[in-house]
Amino acid sequence: MLLDAIAGLFSSDIAVDLGTATTLVYVKGEGIVLIEPTVVAMSRTTGYIQAVGNEAKAMIGKAPGSIAVIRPLKDGVISHLPAAEYLLRHFIERVHKRRTLVRPRAIVCVPSGIRDPERRAVRDAVEQAGARRVYLVEEPRAAALGAGLPIEEPSGNMIVDIGGGTTEVAVISMGQTVAGHSERVGGDELDEAIVDYLRRSYNVLIGYSSAEQVKVQIGSAYPLKEELRMTVKGRDLVTGLPRTIEISSQEIRQALEEPLLSIVGAIRGTLERTPPELSADLTDRGIVLAGGGSMLRNLDLRIAEETGVAVHRVEDPVSCVVRGAGKLLDGRGDLLELMALEDHEFPEYT
Repeated sequence: MLLDAIAGLFSSDIAVDLGTATTLVYVKGEGIVLIEPTVVAMSRTTGYIQAVGNEAKAMIGKAPGSIAVIRPLKDGVISHLPAAEYLLRHFIERVHKRRTLVRPRAIVCVPSGIRDPERRAVRDAVEQAGARRVYLVEEPRAAALGAGLPIEEPSGNMIVDIGGGTTEVAVISMGQTVAGHSERVGGDELDEAIVDYLRRSYNVLIGYSSAEQVKVQIGSAYPLKEELRMTVKGRDLVTGLPRTIEISSQEIRQALEEPLLSIVGAIRGTLERTPPELSADLTDRGIVLAGGGSMLRNLDLRIAEETGVAVHRVEDPVSCVVRGAGKLLDGRGDLLELMALEDHEFPEYT
């Protein structure tokens, strides 16, 4: 404990939101210093890392066969440990540099439904990446803290964090999750749904990057006041030749229906398991949306209609989780013992 406290004076401790789609890093006293895609490009023959982050994402669908472009996380958990370790080490070294004498302590945000083997994989990857001590915090509780919700009070606060691989739903009171659900559906599944729809309906194959663009430009969860149209380029599955089609926002809304039903179902199920006293608080305070997936047009209207509860989206949904973890570094160390998943012998953050 004393050695950790002394070491903390010389290190720049970090918080990491290791997301399926995006990794964010927060440095104590500085704020968010890195936001990059969770993507690694590596040689298939030698295993040599060619690129990480933005550079690797630019290679998706365009790299030669000798290079594998890997997303080392699937559904919020590590699926390719060597690539995840390299990505983390690369990012930690970039933000930490040589400004301190010792390795940093790290708070890492993980899905609430993470299993013990997956938890160990995350901890091992971050330790191998250079952290001297690792604390795991559930994403929804970090998101609630980042959203400014009064989670320490004896009252109900509901957060829905929709990331690339998971949707985390939690009702939090007195710093603990009273009712919650982790659904392995997120932004990636929305992209996959668009790819599948165009393949079935038009016999046209597009890449996931193109599907993401479609989702951002014309995707919606609820009818728009003025429906949108978009031109999409892909490969005709019959002729094998390039083909251009025009699609509408109504079609994409239809394509997204199945994953959206899973997200809404997770929210409704959590509400049904919430104690009556806390349900009354939610009626007054509403549901708070965070995560990149929450930026889908009119998702708040869809959830409000399905649940009968008001819905609010945080100002910066992508960084909400890491900002919450950053508060544990920058002055809310009193909450760390309450929120961490394992090992309750924590040095106090100052």
